[in-house]
Amino acid sequence: MTEATRSAPAPVERMFAADEASRRLGVELLEQGEGTAVLRMTVTASMVNGHGIAHGGYVFLLADSAFACACNSHGPVTVASGADVTFVAPAYEGDVLTATAGEVTRFGRSGIYDVIVRRGEAVIAVFRGRSRSVRNTPPEEPN
Repeated sequence: MTEATRSAPAPVERMFAADEASRRLGVELLEQGEGTAVLRMTVTASMVNGHGIAHGGYVFLLADSAFACACNSHGPVTVASGADVTFVAPAYEGDVLTATAGEVTRFGRSGIYDVIVRRGEAVIAVFRGRSRSVRNTPPEEPN
């Protein structure tokens, strides 16, 4: 676990620690704050499609994980109610992708978050997620 995740609020830290899908793909939580998150992932050979580029599902997963960390930073358990992604440029095996999520607005139990996925300075994808809080507190950790 990085220093950023050790200082993250408990709900996001617990959620990310339990996120086997993201962690087994090498996704790292670099930074997290109120309504924000930065995650990183390296594109591996198993993530490349038949065209020799990163499968869009993996790019979406990285953005979705950053969105999840940002929208759960406020405490209530929050899930996606919908999301859209625009793929701007391809990513290739070995590329290190960084997803930066930021809150656009929250209203009632809903929110809107934008995530930019980059390879260095180049934008790879733009993701917009819509969130919905479903519980006031995260589930208790098992004993």
